[in-house]
Amino acid sequence: MAKPALILVGADKGGVGKTTVARTLLDYFTAHHVPTRAFDTESPKGTLKRFHGEVSDVVDATSVSDQMRIIDTLSTTDATVTVVDVRAGLLSPTLRSLRDIGFLDAVKKGQITFVVFHILGSSIASLNEIEETAPFVTDAKYFLVKNFNNNTSFFEWDQATHASYFKKLKDAVAITIPKLNEMAYEQVELASVPFLTFVANKNQKGEAANYSFVLRGYVRHWLGNVWAEYDRVKLLDIFDTSSTVPAAPRTQAAGNRS
Repeated sequence: MAKPALILVGADKGGVGKTTVARTLLDYFTAHHVPTRAFDTESPKGTLKRFHGEVSDVVDATSVSDQMRIIDTLSTTDATVTVVDVRAGLLSPTLRSLRDIGFLDAVKKGQITFVVFHILGSSIASLNEIEETAPFVTDAKYFLVKNFNNNTSFFEWDQATHASYFKKLKDAVAITIPKLNEMAYEQVELASVPFLTFVANKNQKGEAANYSFVLRGYVRHWLGNVWAEYDRVKLLDIFDTSSTVPAAPRTQAAGNRS
């Protein structure tokens, strides 16, 4: 049986594009035929579920019963990877809860694969978030993500300040999510489908749609760049994907140009 794997996508600050990153991860795993499920903690409405309803459930991350829905089923689900889109402000509290229930001990023992995608903000406050998170991710694969889709201009960290924080996270890996053309992003939002489905010119029911050739091209190119970042950090190598089917060629996986 494959080792259970949990990915947290979050930040302690809102408006940094956590759900966008979670959506690209779900598309990436879909393209590589990795069985994946997701939990959307924007209870009760849920944004992630609007785009990935077939694999997503909305939960309350502060509810013990919903925590059980996620953690207690890691070993019994058919999914190789579980992605949790953590509501703004709940990354540190969620990590503390995982420590308190013994989850982080199980990770340390090699019983569970744990990955954290920490979506950074544009201010010095992000460094404070990193300091807050550091004690909980020593045995996790920890990615620091700069997401440029929210018109964010990231400051240049002073090297001395940078070093004082990052020495605690010597194994942290940086990932950059480039900006997607705003009109293309808006059209995907209106379509309420995964990026991959939009590129394939399909609607929510999987039927042929009539999305703009130009906008689909922008999304295809952007998604390819995002996936190249995931390939660069060897994201798939972190998980037990030995039983999965090899991915389709990149152009086919991202949809054709019909």
